[in-house]
Amino acid sequence: MAKKVPSLLKEIKNKVLPEIDYATQKSISYSQLSMFNECPKKWSLQYKEGHKMFTSSIHTVFGTAFHETLQHYLTVFYEKGGTEADRINTSEMLEDRMREVYAEQYKSNKKQHFVSPDELREFYEDGVEIIREFAKDKSKYFGKRGWHLVGCEIPIITIPHSKYSNILFQGFIDVVLYHEPTNSIKIIDIKTSYKGWNQKQKSDQNKNFQLVAYKKYFSEIYNVPIENIEVEFMIVKRKIFESEDFVIKRVQLHKPAAGKVKLNKVTKSIEDFIEQAFDENGFKETEHQPIKNDNCKYCPFYKTHLCSATY
Repeated sequence: MAKKVPSLLKEIKNKVLPEIDYATQKSISYSQLSMFNECPKKWSLQYKEGHKMFTSSIHTVFGTAFHETLQHYLTVFYEKGGTEADRINTSEMLEDRMREVYAEQYKSNKKQHFVSPDELREFYEDGVEIIREFAKDKSKYFGKRGWHLVGCEIPIITIPHSKYSNILFQGFIDVVLYHEPTNSIKIIDIKTSYKGWNQKQKSDQNKNFQLVAYKKYFSEIYNVPIENIEVEFMIVKRKIFESEDFVIKRVQLHKPAAGKVKLNKVTKSIEDFIEQAFDENGFKETEHQPIKNDNCKYCPFYKTHLCSATY
């Protein structure tokens, strides 16, 4: 007998989101907000003036391929069971997707190689180890009793500022789960990392606000009480450094504070960004200034004719 689908899942999956009319509307994402907060000039050059610098790397290749592989595993896990999920040749899938993603980004880089074969192999082998350990310990991170997979890459499209109907926030949530006994939602964002997040990274407001924003907009779009939504980062570590005192796992969980105070802060941050960067006609005719700090040296526009900032 087919498993009964809870009514909330049906409502979420059948929800029709607005389409963006790019002739009259602009879309923003959390990555845009994050870049603007880091440096308004960098955001302006890339999004407003259209200077698309090639920024792909082994990290973007691996991150995309790993996300897709793990999301496929989780989909099979919830829809067909753990035994069926473990039958997936995740190593082969990860390798194939890394090759495909690299080929796509290689073309975008005017057919110039930007990653060595050794790097690809190292990251691939790290990914195989992460998924192997995850599959072994999956019940520690993802329950089956009472839990349902709402989906992966769940879309969010909404108007975040009531005075700017021409600006829409767009995003995709990595994993969304529904716990039927408590009628609650869990939003999960998967992050790949070298060796995990330290306390400074866990406290980084720019990182944490992403999930706080997703919580707010998911509640509004899909009509789920905001107090019934939990958010969590699942950080996967490529490297493990042995410890004599305890076993170090490749999966690290981090639940950022996402209460009323944080929700108000992220709302204000997004509204401030929109007010500074846009008007009713689109991009605001404003000269955005660079924020000069140690991050400048990692910026693709650093020391080019496009940006005079020096640090």
